[in-house]
Amino acid sequence: MNEGGRPGTEKQDMGDVHEDPLAELALKLRTLRAQRGLQMGGLQQRTGLGRTTVSQALNGQVVPTEATLAALAKALGTDVEPLLALREAAARLPQVRESLPRHVSRKSVRPRAPLSFEERYLSYVAERHSQLTVVGLDLSRPERARWPLDAAYLSLELAERPDSWPADSEEADRPSVVVKRAEHALANCRRVLLRGLAGSGKTTLLQWLAVATARDELPEELADWRGQIPFVLPLRTLVRRGPLPEPHHFLTAVGAPLAASQPEGWADHVLARGGALVLVDGIDEVPQEHRSATRDWLERLLAAYRDARFVVTTRPSAVPEGWLASSRFTELSVRPMSAPDIGVFVGRWHSAARQNAATDAERSQLHDLEAALQVTVRAQRDLAQLSSTPLMCALICALHRDRRGHLPHSRMELYEAALSMLLVRRDLERSIDVPEGIQLTEHQSIQLLQRLAYWLIRNRQTETDLGTALALVSDALPAMRAVAEQGTADQVLAHLVGRSGLLRQPTMDTIDFVHRTFQDYLGAKAAIEAHDFPLLVNNAHDDQWEDVIRMAVAHARPAESADLLRRLISRGDADNEHRPRLHLLAAASLYYATEIEPDVRNLVEQHARALMPPRSQEEADTLVALGPGILDLLPGPHGLESDEVDPVVRTAAAIGSDQAYAFLQRFVQSLPNSSVSYELLDGWEHFDADQYAQDILLPFREHLPLAVQTQNQRNALRLLKPITDISFRGTFTEDEIIEHLSPEHTERLQIYSGQLLRDLKFVRRFTALKELALSECIQLSHIDDVTGMRLPNLRLINLPDNFSFNALASLPELTELALYTRLPWENLGELPAPSNLISLRLAGWINTRLAGISKWEQLQELVINAAPTPAEWREISALPNLTKLYISEYDLAQATPAPGVTYLQLSPIDADTQLEWVPEIFPNLEDVFINCRSSLPDITDVTPLKRIKKLQISLTFANQVVGLDQFPPGTVHLYPRPRTHDT
Repeated sequence: MNEGGRPGTEKQDMGDVHEDPLAELALKLRTLRAQRGLQMGGLQQRTGLGRTTVSQALNGQVVPTEATLAALAKALGTDVEPLLALREAAARLPQVRESLPRHVSRKSVRPRAPLSFEERYLSYVAERHSQLTVVGLDLSRPERARWPLDAAYLSLELAERPDSWPADSEEADRPSVVVKRAEHALANCRRVLLRGLAGSGKTTLLQWLAVATARDELPEELADWRGQIPFVLPLRTLVRRGPLPEPHHFLTAVGAPLAASQPEGWADHVLARGGALVLVDGIDEVPQEHRSATRDWLERLLAAYRDARFVVTTRPSAVPEGWLASSRFTELSVRPMSAPDIGVFVGRWHSAARQNAATDAERSQLHDLEAALQVTVRAQRDLAQLSSTPLMCALICALHRDRRGHLPHSRMELYEAALSMLLVRRDLERSIDVPEGIQLTEHQSIQLLQRLAYWLIRNRQTETDLGTALALVSDALPAMRAVAEQGTADQVLAHLVGRSGLLRQPTMDTIDFVHRTFQDYLGAKAAIEAHDFPLLVNNAHDDQWEDVIRMAVAHARPAESADLLRRLISRGDADNEHRPRLHLLAAASLYYATEIEPDVRNLVEQHARALMPPRSQEEADTLVALGPGILDLLPGPHGLESDEVDPVVRTAAAIGSDQAYAFLQRFVQSLPNSSVSYELLDGWEHFDADQYAQDILLPFREHLPLAVQTQNQRNALRLLKPITDISFRGTFTEDEIIEHLSPEHTERLQIYSGQLLRDLKFVRRFTALKELALSECIQLSHIDDVTGMRLPNLRLINLPDNFSFNALASLPELTELALYTRLPWENLGELPAPSNLISLRLAGWINTRLAGISKWEQLQELVINAAPTPAEWREISALPNLTKLYISEYDLAQATPAPGVTYLQLSPIDADTQLEWVPEIFPNLEDVFINCRSSLPDITDVTPLKRIKKLQISLTFANQVVGLDQFPPGTVHLYPRPRTHDT
């Protein structure tokens, strides 16, 4: 074993290469890439090759083509001939590699010792999770409707709210979210809570992590994750089987056949040494009443195995913000697929379909359908929005193929068409009359599937054991004589699993739906047919029932939908705790109804307006999740308070339809140019970049910092010149960054994804530059290129470990410095920053003590995210000009009084805000800002602060505040601002 626990040491690989030209070729390519400092994404961009092609070449999995080697040689700046010679030698050898586990040494053609358990387990994980089921990929043969993960995986965008940045209103320039590709977003995390809507790709991302880890094929961005042993734990399976498992039962709980041969104490040893990657899928699939127990189970694992890596997934509404923050989880959210991502997905779907095609004519037709759909998706915004998750995009591709280019327009019509396509049309059109001896009509199939779906929903499960499924089918057969005459319950269930395209059998003894969306659709139909309105309403507060309620309104007849909506409103009126969720759910359901009585519509809209407009990002995101119908209720632009403008814009922009665009245009036209909504920036990605730039951004270009994520947005910068303030959040080259910028105008330049930058010489041309931010610049080793520049503000984020900061001493006008990256010194006294700093901001992971900070006597503002020692507190308190202090990890009991501090921001990461110490340590405070997002329990007592006279208090995300009555009106400010019925 090597240090990471991975079998097959590097030394052994090096010893084999002279006998294996393919391994030698792969080693040469990896060495060249390391010498050039290129990441996988950069190499893909330079070569124009796909990730799988590049990965296979660099890992010696297959003999690369001559064209592939030519592209790689050009990108790596080397002569292609030696590479081609190795390729020719490799091509002459027998190709036996594909049958071998990918992580095992390639010198396997000779007899070798039996594989260890760990090697066998990694091979099992790589094989078990290497395929995806794809909706409608091959209608004639469902068993072929599976997609190799290598070809299917699309690196989605993940968003993180940068809580480590100061959250005060003066930091208007900080991004509301930082968006990165998955591998970049995960790179600096050990514990992740991943949120995403149904079908957004959460589970696929976990599968990719498991397989890439097992094969030792993680990209360079995730180099720190290499050598881990993945454990895939789907909660949908675990909760059905009883108490959540301890490590030695992980394999048994998921039905892994290797469980019986697992060595004693193996899982405990892997976790304890920090060698485990624990992938927990589907918090939302745990009943609400059991989620606290699930969190307790997670926290026990975290306490016992602090060095293991954890990734946990959930739907957004299943758990509150900060649900695992006290355990130091980073919260990431899966973003909807962008237009380029949708284009890539459509291309891959059709490519996979062509591989399954039987004739050249069918393949040619698929080429034509792909070209047509690519145009249609770009041209129709509503269709683009429906296509924004991998599940819906696959469904649209399948329906587009099945209907020869004609598509339904609404989500419910898509589901209905998909059921018809999957259940009946494929067999009819393929002349498959009686497969497996069973012939079911569409209606008969739906009746049986509804029974299964409704049982799962009522029992809050997403899979059932085979015996229960058989019993449900068996109970239905006496009333379905035409079906019963064709076969037994076993045969009928086998037919549904084999032919419906909706059911699958993930293990020998379990049955589930290919996706939760189909379960909810069919279960809602069953609930309406059974007139189970009380059951629907009584469970409407549960996030597991949200989609069921909406689809139930869609399935219902007009009188039934009116009855159901009235019941939702009545329950909301009587239930203070769940009122907002119930009333907003009723409003969102209006969009799904075919016909609604005017009185009922008015009733629902009246109650929803009491919850409008949104007053926070979280409230906005909740509205977006409820669907486009919420636009009809969204107020504005006139009459909005200052804390409502951004959330309203965020809601409309994220919905992304033509109606939303028209709303934003009216909104922008009514705002004065000096009144800026920073959410307009994040709205850019949901619309055509050129049109958005001209209609929405142009009037605010002098006041709004521009943010660029995609190439289309970057190209649209030509319409917004001159540009003074810009952030590049996507990965761009130096030439792409500077193309539309003018040196004499650009004052603020922020590069959050600088992976392609090799030097900073281009920065010197920006003579008006006042602020520079650099992040993820993995090819940089220093900032010497900016030496001597008149640069007041510099921010350095997530830079390489060997980075040199010496040039900081050569920036004479530097007064504001932010360091959100590891530092190479034992203490801050060694930091070569100028003595005239007035602002210093430090992340918690700088790995450097605060000792020596007193040498910057002019400091007025200090941000620290690591707990100071008593000696460091004394240095901080002695800073003569310090007036603003931001701290997120602290023990105020050890602090020294700092009478000069007048503004304090506290962001506690555990249960105790320690407010009782504040009056003693900071007696002259004028403003205190308390971020309660990560504070547990949910009660914050501000009573101790009454000892400070004339203090202004701001609290964010405080679920319950004690002591408000101790302060005069207007003293305590809550964010989000409470509504009348909440106080």
